[in-house]
This record gives sequence, structure tokens and C-alpha cells, in this order.
Amino acid sequence: MSSATFPLPIASPVLLAPMSGITDLPFRQMVARFGAGLLVSEMIASGEMVTRRASTRARARLMAGATPTAVQLAGREPGPMAEAARIAEAEGAPMIDINMGCPAKKVVGGLSGSALMREPDRALALIEAVVGVVRVPVTLKMRLGWDESCLNAPDLARRAVAAGVRMITVHGRTRAQFYKGSADWRAIARVAAAVPVPVIANGDIIDAASARAALAASGARGVMVGRGAQGRPWLPAQIAAALYGTPAPEVPQGGALADLVAAHYEAMLGFYGRETGRRVARKHLGWYVDAAGGPHDLRARLLREDDPRAVLSLLPEALCARECAA
Repeated sequence: MSSATFPLPIASPVLLAPMSGITDLPFRQMVARFGAGLLVSEMIASGEMVTRRASTRARARLMAGATPTAVQLAGREPGPMAEAARIAEAEGAPMIDINMGCPAKKVVGGLSGSALMREPDRALALIEAVVGVVRVPVTLKMRLGWDESCLNAPDLARRAVAAGVRMITVHGRTRAQFYKGSADWRAIARVAAAVPVPVIANGDIIDAASARAALAASGARGVMVGRGAQGRPWLPAQIAAALYGTPAPEVPQGGALADLVAAHYEAMLGFYGRETGRRVARKHLGWYVDAAGGPHDLRARLLREDDPRAVLSLLPEALCARECAA
């Protein structure tokens, strides 16, 4: 495992992954309440950042507090990527992360995200453009490669570090796999061995046991938690406590959980506005109920309900299943 230092001072090497439509400001605030080493914004298209669309600025909004938040940018052209990075830095981003791992068809179809792993020269042009215009650290998130015939993560990592990238996160799947099968943590070890900067293992980190296994198999310096935190914003802090001895979070149950989810729900309504907020909130409400083992019928009612007052009134019953059964 490399002894390289992290590009920012962090409480623990347990990071929250960038997830489009999920790691918005309200969700990052929930995670920060419990603790994480680093939060990463949902992916932001560099072209939209440059045109300063209101929705894009909202996705890039940083939060005050002790937990640093990196802004993740995606793009195809060096110019807009550089300008977007400059804007993010000017607005207070302490770190810029470049997305070369997103497998979504819309992103890959625009020749961004993991599509760049098939074009390493273009990928390096983007990296050089961003590194050349900002003073804050620049990091990179990628996959193992495009498919089994193109497992070029170690080579791309070496070139990225030579260009100035200071940390690399690797999702242990190829783009062709999307999220199918299991993350190959052992394959991440080839990247960790190839570069002197910290490498972070990502993919299928769902608890402390899986985080420990990922670290052992990959030789990575830390882990990045993605889908495992859905409905469990305390998970990064739980993992950090188990692996690194940071303070253990008090996991809310029953009425305390209902209060937390209510606060998250109201934060989403305030952030997006009532109509959009209700739609965005549904997936989070479903994840919370699933994680709490809530009744399926109440889950269905909760997700169908349009009146925020009715949603709030349903939360205690939907989320106290385990406590009530005890």
C-alpha cells in the first residue's frame, strides 16, 4: 500500500462517491452530519458549467463545514473543461475531480466519461488543460478500462500522474460491465502499483467488511462508497470508525430516523422547489424504507403520495418497523 499523502487533509480515507442525481447538496449534507473523509459532488458537465446554467450551479454548490467537497467535472473538450475548473475553483472548490468512469449511455454517447478510456491521448489533453489552470489539487476517477480487451487503467493512471493528477479512484469494473457482476478489487492493485499517488478503491463497498476486503485485495489507500450509502448516509462514518478508529456515528432508528428523513425531505423541497423536490425525493424515501426494513405497503403509499404533509405523517410508521418489532 502506497504511503503517498492525500491531496487534502481528510479525517479518514473513506470518501463519498459522485452519483448523478443522488449526491446533491441535501444528500451530501446528510452524509456530512455523520462524517466522511471527502464528499464529491454529482458529475457536472463542463459545457453547462461554462454557460452558468442555474441547475448546474446548484449541483456545484459547496457546503460550509469541516468536510471538504470536491467538484467533479465531465467533458470532451479541453477548453470547456479548463474554464469549468477555473469557475469551480473561483467558487471555492478545494479540489477538482475529472470523470472518466461514468458508464451512462448519454455520457458515453457524448464521448465523455468512460468513453475517454478508449482515447487516452484526448483524456490526457483534458487532464493537462485542467491541471494547467487551477491551483487546487486535480484528481481522476476511472474504471478498469472500456472492456476486457482494453484494460488500460494502469497506463492511463501513470500518464495522468505525470500530467499532475494527485489521486486516482478506480471503480473495479469495465465500462462494458456497467454495474453487473462483482467489482474486481484485485485488478485495482495494478493501478496502485503503477503510481506513487493515493489510489482509492470503488465498487461494491457496502459495509466495513467489504471495505476491509477491498483494501486488502487492491492495496489502495482508501475506499469510496457509492450505492451502499443510499438510504444509509451514516455508512461512510461507520466504515471509517471500524477501519480507522474515528468516532462511531449514532445510527438513528425509529423516531430519530423518521426525524432525520423528514429533515432530508424538507431540505430537498427547499433546494429544488416543491414539484421537482417531490420527484427527486422519492428514490431517497424508498431507499430509507428499504434500509429500515419498512413495510412494502407503506413504502408504496409513501412513494405515491404527492402532498408533503402526508409524506411527513407517514414517515414514522414506515421507518420504525425494526424498532417496533423489537
